[in-house]
Amino acid sequence: MPAAKKPAGPPDVSIEELIRRLEEISRHIENPDTGLENSISLYQEGMNLAEVCRNRLLETRKTLETINPELSGSRPDPARPKDLFG
Repeated sequence: MPAAKKPAGPPDVSIEELIRRLEEISRHIENPDTGLENSISLYQEGMNLAEVCRNRLLETRKTLETINPELSGSRPDPARPKDLFG
């Protein structure tokens, strides 16, 4: 059996840490003192982190469905989750 594909993103950073960083970014963007350029940079970082999280969750779901095939038909399709910043 081939080796499992590792989830995208820095392997030493947990998904919980990534989510905490997304929350922090969101708070900074909402702060009127952040400034436009910094807000744009933070937004880009947030979008990249959101994609890393999405990929990790999809990989985790695939793993769980391999372990328990009954799970594959019991969930909604997350083809395009709600934009975290929109």
